[in-house]
Amino acid sequence: MPGDILDNRGRGSAGWSWPSIHPEGRKFALIAAAVCAVCAFMAWETLAWPIGGLVLGILAFFRDPVRVTPRDDSLITSPADGLITLIQKVPPPRELSADDGSGIAGMSETPVTRVSIFMSVFDVHINRTPIGGTIRRVVYIPGKFLNADLDKASEENERQHFLVERGDGVKIGFTQIAGLIARRIVPFVKAGDIVAAGQRVGLIRFGSRVDVYLPEGTEPQVLMGQKVIAGETVLARIGQAPVIEGVSQ
Repeated sequence: MPGDILDNRGRGSAGWSWPSIHPEGRKFALIAAAVCAVCAFMAWETLAWPIGGLVLGILAFFRDPVRVTPRDDSLITSPADGLITLIQKVPPPRELSADDGSGIAGMSETPVTRVSIFMSVFDVHINRTPIGGTIRRVVYIPGKFLNADLDKASEENERQHFLVERGDGVKIGFTQIAGLIARRIVPFVKAGDIVAAGQRVGLIRFGSRVDVYLPEGTEPQVLMGQKVIAGETVLARIGQAPVIEGVSQ
């Protein structure tokens, strides 16, 4: 009926459901399940049980739950599930600010706030765009596999940069960074694609980190040590200072 309040699937009611498994992980689960079946058939129980546990672990790692992104163009939502481990002022990476020959300007070289989100192997690893707009750049950089908790991982590890531009010209950059265990970054989008806020843009296999470069003059509304959810937790409001409890704005 017109005027009904619908859930994010267009229904008039909401309820819990099992998260789907992303196709990227199904092949790994099938291989592990086949090995488990062979071990069980051969009565190798000491191998069958641990491999069975591995199958469940793979399914959990590649789970892809439905997320409900706030409808507000001024909001920047988290691109990843995980823990806020760093908040600091830094210049954006050259891959996001330097002229790339496309004729489309990148981010300013002026230092901005970088929010780093560490994803453990227990977090959902599907990454989402913090804002809606046009993907202007997707730049893959090969590198090392240092601990993603380290600050220098932003410059030395294997990584993939995204630059998204809204219709009003506001640009946000974010970077997928591989870690000690992560060995592949998988993009779902390319330059020129138009994305909605909270849309899936890629994943990193087996634990890592995502850095978000907020627009100039925008301050984060999250704290160090805070747990965030991709596509749902608000990192910042464009052009506004953080809201501090007990202090009037």
